[in-house]
Amino acid sequence: MRLRLTPRETGFYELLSRSATNLVTGTNLLAELLGAAPSARADIADRMRKAEHEGDEATHAIMRALNTTFVTPFDREDIYRLASNLDDVMDFMEAAVDLVSLYELSELPAELAQQVEVLQQAAELTAAAMPRLRSMDNLADYWIEINRLENIGDKVYRRALAHLFNSGKYDAITVMKLKEVVDQLEGAADAFEHVAHTVETIAVKES
Repeated sequence: MRLRLTPRETGFYELLSRSATNLVTGTNLLAELLGAAPSARADIADRMRKAEHEGDEATHAIMRALNTTFVTPFDREDIYRLASNLDDVMDFMEAAVDLVSLYELSELPAELAQQVEVLQQAAELTAAAMPRLRSMDNLADYWIEINRLENIGDKVYRRALAHLFNSGKYDAITVMKLKEVVDQLEGAADAFEHVAHTVETIAVKES
């Protein structure tokens, strides 16, 4: 660890942890959506929008702190990138929930549950990792596991697409609607990996 002689603003750790914990809320809402009756989806979408707003507030707080803090815990660019990556995850998840509600999809493929399971695991790992930025302890296991989960997510994504296009179960319009939802969930999985890559970059610089 590099020796620093200048006091640093540590509130960033709490803000980043707040943003990551909010992603756990988002993935739980995704899981709730999959088991909900179509009539309940609008309420879940509304709660997801509130969670997305909460994520935006955390991101904006980080950006404001960056603009008013002279000495940051680690590179400003990395803090900005990490906050943006966390925000991206929530944006993808909120879009997936909103599309399910807006498109009034009556049935959701089983592969969506597998995608959401991957996202839930990634969210729990990310929320647990953010407080460890303070000490940089045991973070390698985090980004290695996130990479493993993202690889699983890629396989699930490909199977989901194959099912949509090959099963003959859905008409063409429904296939297009469902593909948009599947794509948003895949985007969330990729965004979780971007978070992990940024954490790895920070850890390497601080070592």
